[in-house]
Amino acid sequence: MDAVKFLTPEEVAERYRREISVGTLRNWRSMRIGPGFVKIGKAILYPITELDAWDEQNRVACRTSKRLMGSLDDQA
Repeated sequence: MDAVKFLTPEEVAERYRREISVGTLRNWRSMRIGPGFVKIGKAILYPITELDAWDEQNRVACRTSKRLMGSLDDQA
C-alpha cells in the first residue's frame, strides 16, 4: 500500500508559487473552504491527493479559437 504524502502549509504555499499564502490557507481552514487538510494536534497537513483533487475542481477549460484551429489545419 502506498504511503499518503502530506505537505505543510508552507510547502503548499510553495507548491502554488506563493500565489496562495500561509495566511490565506489559515483563513480558508477557518471558513472550511479550499483544499482538504488533516489536523493532528497542532500540526496541519495537506494530503497531496487532496491538493490534486482541488486542482482538478478549479481547472478552467478554455475553448480553442477558430483562428488557432485554422493555423493547425494549415500545418497538416
